[in-house]
Amino acid sequence: MKLKKNKTRKIQAAAAALLVAVTAAGCQKASPETTEEPEEISFPVVLIVDSSTGIKNEETLINTFNEMYEGTWHADVEWIMETEEEYRQNLKRQNVTDTLPTVITDLRMLPAFYYMMIQDERIEELSPYLLEDEEWMAMIEPSVLESCSEEDGSIYLSPISTAAFSCSGIYWNEELFAQAGIEEFPDTWEEFWDCCEKLKSHGITPLALHTEGTAWAPMLIATAEAASTEEGATFMQQFYPQTYQNASGLRIAKTLQKLFSYTTENALYSDFDVSYENFFSGQAAMIPNGYWMMDQIPEEWQDKVRFSAFPENRLISSPETFGWAIVSSYTDEQKEAAAALLKLRTKLNLEQKEELFVKDLSEMIPAERDYIAVYKTNPELVPNYQVKWNSILQEETLGEILPDLAKGKITPEEFTAREDESIQKFQEEQ
Repeated sequence: MKLKKNKTRKIQAAAAALLVAVTAAGCQKASPETTEEPEEISFPVVLIVDSSTGIKNEETLINTFNEMYEGTWHADVEWIMETEEEYRQNLKRQNVTDTLPTVITDLRMLPAFYYMMIQDERIEELSPYLLEDEEWMAMIEPSVLESCSEEDGSIYLSPISTAAFSCSGIYWNEELFAQAGIEEFPDTWEEFWDCCEKLKSHGITPLALHTEGTAWAPMLIATAEAASTEEGATFMQQFYPQTYQNASGLRIAKTLQKLFSYTTENALYSDFDVSYENFFSGQAAMIPNGYWMMDQIPEEWQDKVRFSAFPENRLISSPETFGWAIVSSYTDEQKEAAAALLKLRTKLNLEQKEELFVKDLSEMIPAERDYIAVYKTNPELVPNYQVKWNSILQEETLGEILPDLAKGKITPEEFTAREDESIQKFQEEQ
């Protein structure tokens, strides 16, 4: 009996040893197949907090993207309180120090810098992302894609979907107009100047303007007015004009000088945020700006602010200024993630238009109803001067000479001569 028991114990021990060996072998075989969860790809983005309203621009886009791709991609946003002009200047500094974020905005507002970035291969050519994605391409209006494309067909600016939100006109205070006995926005430029005179005669400052930055507000009006002639319309199409000492250049200068006789005392040496405050404090009756200001109209002002095209049914529009670029120095994984963010931006822009154009008009604020009505009348679109003129003129010269023109220290002829000096300086720096 002892022998049998010992034999049984030996068999059990051998079986146990075999089981351990098999288990160990199995573990060794399975271990290479064990995979870790892939790490979330993060990429830096810098976006602006509107200095006038405190609103985080593009917050909906970022939140939607990070929720949609949680665990895969993450847009790591630094929200900065800067003016658009400060942001653009910082792009140049960041390029020199190689600290640019993965995605950059506003690049087309700096024509020379934009083309330098292409030449230096600092931004991605986006055709491989766009043209191979039928869904993405189907979201983009042909005119928008064309505006973001170079002559050779290359694409460095990721397009929005539609031009419907890229247009600028004039916002006006219906209550102040009524106080001056003005029932509607003027249709012609002659009526526009009469409107300014009538407002002024009733003790109402007609316009909220500024001279810093690129003199955005007054230049919108002056260039829209210049395009009212065939010669002026042709001039506004010119890229890097060779001279401003011509009929169109002088016309713009004279219009600018006239505009500043209808604005606030603090318009000189100030930026758009001051103009915004002047308009939404009731100190001025009109301010030019684009559709994007709809979200920046304070709630208590929404019932009395209206929107109109510039006289003669013109809007300023350049969809390429809304294009975003991807910086080439990042990893392929980060650039793929950034491209997904840009595609989502196009998609949300398309959805925004679709929702807006079927929305019940009674649910809209008056300015938004006005904008849709204007857009549906097929207005003439005038290019934005900021995508046509040299950077020295925009960023340096205008801020120096526009106050002198407004104060009568220089003539329109001298103003255009100084503009031409900026052309020479720009060419020398190239």
